[in-house]
Amino acid sequence: MQNPTPDQGHLHIVRDQANSNQTPNEQNLLKANAKYAKHFHDGHLSHIPAKKYAIVTCMDCRIDPAAAFGIKNGDAHVIRNAGGSARDALRSLVISEQLLQTTEVFVIKHTHCGMMGITNEQINATVEKNLGAAALAELNGLDWLPFQNLEQGVKDDVAFLEASKAIPDSVHVSGWVYDVENGMVGPVKK
Repeated sequence: MQNPTPDQGHLHIVRDQANSNQTPNEQNLLKANAKYAKHFHDGHLSHIPAKKYAIVTCMDCRIDPAAAFGIKNGDAHVIRNAGGSARDALRSLVISEQLLQTTEVFVIKHTHCGMMGITNEQINATVEKNLGAAALAELNGLDWLPFQNLEQGVKDDVAFLEASKAIPDSVHVSGWVYDVENGMVGPVKK
């Protein structure tokens, strides 16, 4: 791929033919994107979410937020991270609300999450074993934000956002659990 050329705020992307150095996933990305771009008609959408809400959810590959939660392109911000952590998402939520006018946050964790039931110590031990002491030192003090109970994890994240001075009281925050086995989502009572 050649370097993109800026032109009035747009990038013109020129693709080379298939590159033998590309991984199968890179090749799939390009093929799927070419098909997507051929029928793309959403370039007119604003960067401000039309429905004025943000979702914080897990990066788990079993969750398709658009399909599962009825989100159309341009409707909402979807912020994903390991465990669907509101603390980890705070930076993005502040940008979403302060610069991009969102007024509601859905915190959606899910069943069978890899961040549930694990500890910082276990994650650190895995990092040190697989990547070495230098990698662990680089990540020194990082809270991996695991949680031990699904509903309590949701409640804790909602309480964190409601107590945060960086999230205005006018922003509605709610908590939810998504079941990866049946595709259903349900609210978590405060």
